[in-house]
Amino acid sequence: MLEGLLTLDNLTTFLILTALETVLGFDNLLYITLEAKKVDPAKERLIRRWGIILAIALRIVLLFVVLQLIQAFQDPIFSVDWSFFTANVSGHSLIVLAGGLFLMYTAMKEIYHMLGVSDLVDEGSRARRNSFAKALLWIVIMNVVFSFDTVLSAVALTDNFIVMTSAIVISGILMVVMSDSVATFLSKNRMYEVLGLFVLLLVGIVLIAEGGHIAHLTFFGFPIEPMSKATFYFVLFSLVLVEVVQTRYQRKLLNEQGLGH
Repeated sequence: MLEGLLTLDNLTTFLILTALETVLGFDNLLYITLEAKKVDPAKERLIRRWGIILAIALRIVLLFVVLQLIQAFQDPIFSVDWSFFTANVSGHSLIVLAGGLFLMYTAMKEIYHMLGVSDLVDEGSRARRNSFAKALLWIVIMNVVFSFDTVLSAVALTDNFIVMTSAIVISGILMVVMSDSVATFLSKNRMYEVLGLFVLLLVGIVLIAEGGHIAHLTFFGFPIEPMSKATFYFVLFSLVLVEVVQTRYQRKLLNEQGLGH
């Protein structure tokens, strides 16, 4: 495997792709972390590890499939040509659109649940837990959706299978290392669960825009345009910055009122 990485071009591509795969995999890691919270607390860490391992395996399998049958994902399945709506739908676009809708539904459902619960602490202990198998099934399904983004990014940068698989494996190891830190941070700072859900909602919107663009969707002559990665990360950074500033300001106000700890 190392022989395929020895050239300067391949090594540079490998480093860039590893960083890219790690960044693109963060939304996957966030989803796995939130889904793991729905199972028995004793199994949270185990399902996070299995979820990430399956994510790595699925990406490698999907990478091989995409390299062999890339046109099969891109070729149109059906077309629509109405006066107010047009589309040229492929299998790839359907998967991305379905994944985006599911993420938006999941985020909105959890946000609604947070607002509707009167006692979050008591509710957390009484909440109905998902089985290990059910949670793992949803993680596998969503891994397929998330994998398209990372795999197609890898295909766009290089055609060296060894370089691509090495970058996917290394980024997966980094995700394993980060998973416990992300879960611990969310458990100690529960207010950031809302931020995490809105990030998930944003990712769903990005996927829908991307899927609509891939399917060449137009409404009344206006095409669906994908959100650029730069815009996505700027919005994400802004959300995090606002949350951090607001949290610190709220704590300052509580301390001044003598209510802080």
